[in-house]
Amino acid sequence: MTEADAFRVFVAAYSPTLLRAALLLLRDRSAAEDVVQSTLLRTFRRWKRARDAPEAYSQRVLINLCHDHWRHRRRHPETDTLEHSAQVPAPGVDLTDRMAQRQALEAGMAGLTTQQREVLVLRYFLDLSVAETAERLGIPEGTVKSAAHRGLAQLRELLPTPEKETSHAQ
Repeated sequence: MTEADAFRVFVAAYSPTLLRAALLLLRDRSAAEDVVQSTLLRTFRRWKRARDAPEAYSQRVLINLCHDHWRHRRRHPETDTLEHSAQVPAPGVDLTDRMAQRQALEAGMAGLTTQQREVLVLRYFLDLSVAETAERLGIPEGTVKSAAHRGLAQLRELLPTPEKETSHAQ
């Protein structure tokens, strides 16, 4: 298999995961798509170095590009737009409930600090260990643990749970 073929296989297999991670971090579909394209371009340019662990390499690039995006937004503020991607619901799933859950999650994630959001996406969405998350973000493992703990606690407060929903209904 040639280098180009190996990269194509990586892109086909891993770009949807990168896009979902970018959407969770940036909360803007067009920005997430741009960041993923830039991530894949940078990964391709350094493929000889990245090919041994392309997921790890591309995750680090994605995080760096998200930081660049946030820095640019702070320097050049504009109206905040949040696109809602249209997805076809699974059969039997109530679209109203699904939209409410998604909006609650987006609101909860928006209330987190950047570091908490990054840690939660890497730890629980990309399923990285504490050590891997610390390495990707360039922070100590203890910081990863505390950011995850605080972020999850804040999400639990903000997001409705089945117990909260039934207590409100009574």
